Amino acid sequence: MRFIRFSVLFVFLTTAVHAQVISGDSTKRSEVLEESDEVLNDTIQLEEIIISKEKLDPEARKQFLILQNRVYRTYPYAKLASERLTLLNKGMERLSTNKEKKKYFKIVEDYLNNEFEAKLKKLSRSQGRILVKLIHRQTGTSTFELVRTLKSGWKAFWSNTAASMFDINLKTEYAPYEVNEDFLIETILARGFESGRLQNQTPAKPVDIDNLNHFWESKAQIPNL
Repeated sequence: MRFIRFSVLFVFLTTAVHAQVISGDSTKRSEVLEESDEVLNDTIQLEEIIISKEKLDPEARKQFLILQNRVYRTYPYAKLASERLTLLNKGMERLSTNKEKKKYFKIVEDYLNNEFEAKLKKLSRSQGRILVKLIHRQTGTSTFELVRTLKSGWKAFWSNTAASMFDINLKTEYAPYEVNEDFLIETILARGFESGRLQNQTPAKPVDIDNLNHFWESKAQIPNL
């Protein structure tokens, strides 16, 4: 059943959205400063960052490192969600009745809630936004579609409306050939896989990083019209 197929992801996504509530005086500026502190405290040194054959200026490099921190923080959750979804599907295949499947799913859902809800609540708004993109990268389906499949279109509408209050659009898809931030995310992932800091998991639609780099280098050479 398609309902069962997407259920595990709903656990991650709803908790991630609810985690975006921050006290009234919080601002994006303070969030960036906090993440900057995390980056500065990271002892791993990167090689010189070059995008489109041009060195990044200090501010651009700082923003790149902040993005890297968000990707490193959220990718493991997207990877884990995909893995748990695969295991859940295999478990469902061994069951014969809908009653057995619903009972089994409930057990898995409770386990995931207890295991990961507290961790997901610690994500910032910006990290939650990156998580939505990475889940689409790993599954090939937007968060909005996952929620709609599980809880009907009406529930998806309200989930998306609530998420938008915290700068998260659940309909966002991962598009490294169209969105510069997604290109940078793919670059960060490739470096993380190569260095061993991140464990590679094949995405729904594999990306050729060399081809992607060439695409953006060529695009950067086209003068603005």
